[in-house]
Amino acid sequence: MALIDTGWPAPEAWDGLVSGLAEAGWDITDVKAVLITHGHGDHMGLARRVREASGAWVAMHEADAVTAHAPGSLEEFQRASDENLRLRGGLAADFSATQQGQGPDASTFDDFALTVDRYLPDREKPLGAGSDLVSIHTPGHTLGHTSFFDSGRNVLLTGDHILPRITPNISPAPGQDDDLLGIYINSLRTLTDIPAEEVLPAHEYRFAGLTGRINGLLRHHEERLAEVMTAVHTSPGCTSVAVAEALKWSRPWDQMVGPQRRFAIGEAYSHLIHLEQTGYLVNKRLASNGNGVDSWYPLRDTGPKLL
Repeated sequence: MALIDTGWPAPEAWDGLVSGLAEAGWDITDVKAVLITHGHGDHMGLARRVREASGAWVAMHEADAVTAHAPGSLEEFQRASDENLRLRGGLAADFSATQQGQGPDASTFDDFALTVDRYLPDREKPLGAGSDLVSIHTPGHTLGHTSFFDSGRNVLLTGDHILPRITPNISPAPGQDDDLLGIYINSLRTLTDIPAEEVLPAHEYRFAGLTGRINGLLRHHEERLAEVMTAVHTSPGCTSVAVAEALKWSRPWDQMVGPQRRFAIGEAYSHLIHLEQTGYLVNKRLASNGNGVDSWYPLRDTGPKLL
């Protein structure tokens, strides 16, 4: 039996995993393979414990299994995150807001350091030639994000790549300048040829209508890119944080606290990077304490079309 993703490294998550398997007629010791969609704690945090309990092998895409951006300790993670916020233009109020709410937990941080047994190649069968399950590299949410298509059941397991109601967070890690949004858009389009009757995401609920949802996500990002262009035209020289504050979110900016504000800033920054790398904006970073803080200027009047 193969398990796709494991859950957060917490006792409650472990109990839920074990009891859920039991309801389906399985025991944790029946797990022979753990396939991880991507290297975030809520997806791979229990992988080591599952392997210890069952002897299962663990697989992940190489880009997430070997990452140059992974900090070695919670303290390093927090320093890198704070420096990233400063470079994006974070002010005292932003640092105060992002310190509210739940953050990384020192008791579980080491569980995120996972050595996998195998890598997941694109468009191959990780469970063997006789299996109907194919791994599909779908980068964007992370560089190694992988989805899985089961042709026998006509279902696509999308991890965090495609969700039914909300848009997956696309945020560069501290020190990362890849055009993650452009990568995400391209990998969204690669799934239009998958004949899945149903989509099983990692969050929210299962749904039908893969192509419609892909078009909806592309439409959202096209609108968001236009919104970012408007913000930069309105305030040339603005920081990434100022752009994030100017965008429309599901809640007022002053209620975006803890990780949610950092996610929002990262989301805005990914759109800014995409517009920079496609020739719509330029970042004339300002000198501040010897390092450059984002300062965005428009090069064109409107943003790109994705549909």
